[in-house]
Amino acid sequence: MKSLKAQQHPLSKIAYELEVLDAPVKGVKFEDKLAESDLFPLKPTQIDILQINMGKMCNQVCKHCHVDAGPDRKEIMTKETMNQCLNVIKNGTIKTVDLTGGAPEMNPDFRWFIEEIRKISESIDIIVRCNLTIILANPKYHDLPDFYKKHRLEVVSSLPYFTATKTDSQRGDGVFEKSIKALKMLNDVGYGKEDSELKLNLVYNPSGAFLPAEQSGLENEFKKRLKNGYDIEFNSLFTITNLPISRFLEYLLRSENFDNYMEKLLEAYNPVAAANVMCRNTISVGWDGFLYDCDFNQMLELKVDAPASQHISEWSQKALVEREIILKQHCFGCTAGAGSSCGGATA
Repeated sequence: MKSLKAQQHPLSKIAYELEVLDAPVKGVKFEDKLAESDLFPLKPTQIDILQINMGKMCNQVCKHCHVDAGPDRKEIMTKETMNQCLNVIKNGTIKTVDLTGGAPEMNPDFRWFIEEIRKISESIDIIVRCNLTIILANPKYHDLPDFYKKHRLEVVSSLPYFTATKTDSQRGDGVFEKSIKALKMLNDVGYGKEDSELKLNLVYNPSGAFLPAEQSGLENEFKKRLKNGYDIEFNSLFTITNLPISRFLEYLLRSENFDNYMEKLLEAYNPVAAANVMCRNTISVGWDGFLYDCDFNQMLELKVDAPASQHISEWSQKALVEREIILKQHCFGCTAGAGSSCGGATA
């Protein structure tokens, strides 16, 4: 399976994707709902999380990937851009560095970057969003669990379900089996254990055009099934709503579920979730160093509304804190039900 970009699919053109997403849902725009909740214009509360996209290259081509990542994507963050990120981290206002991709581990300077962050601070939280199968993809990655442990990284890993059928249908044949092996390797070095400080969190997102179930109940079910079936332990489960971007948008349009799905998101709008959306305390850094309100806006190439600080090399804490957050219809996904963020439910 190729990425939408490699297929030259119409949705790989951002202008067309934004045109599709711009239509009101039952005549309602997202900012209208925020205004009803006294949240418009939406502004940051602080900036203490730096989410960094290390590149769009990935060893998987998942059906619902909003990044449109895959082996054929060559976009990769350079060492120069990483050094610019390090300069921002040195300022001391960033509490969490969240590394994502693609598969961030496929960036050739991934380990160097983490070592440099640790030189700046031993206390800063570093998250790596690991797809699990990367650990088994090549012998050079087999020691990743030990590397994560050495530098005390929090590992956040996607696992669509606790069965092979659902997982493989979303992420590719054999992914579930490899994911289980990788989870066992992480458990073996101490990740996810009750008496360990090494955090292993899983991410669940639905396989179709529906919202995720309640987070705590689903977490209990995952823990029970993975422990009983495979003797695997983990700390928390994060539920994430699929946003209508890239491959998931393509699926919605192809299956003629787009309108119904957008209406579900609108009907499930939750003002408490809206008040706690991740873009209020996070800046997303693209592989090329440009800045975005969130990972989703990054994939739609919607740079932050701070003209003097749109690149990591131009970082201005003041300008970024005072900016207005750019909103489109896909934002309904983060405010539906219990809310959705890279850290799971928000309400």
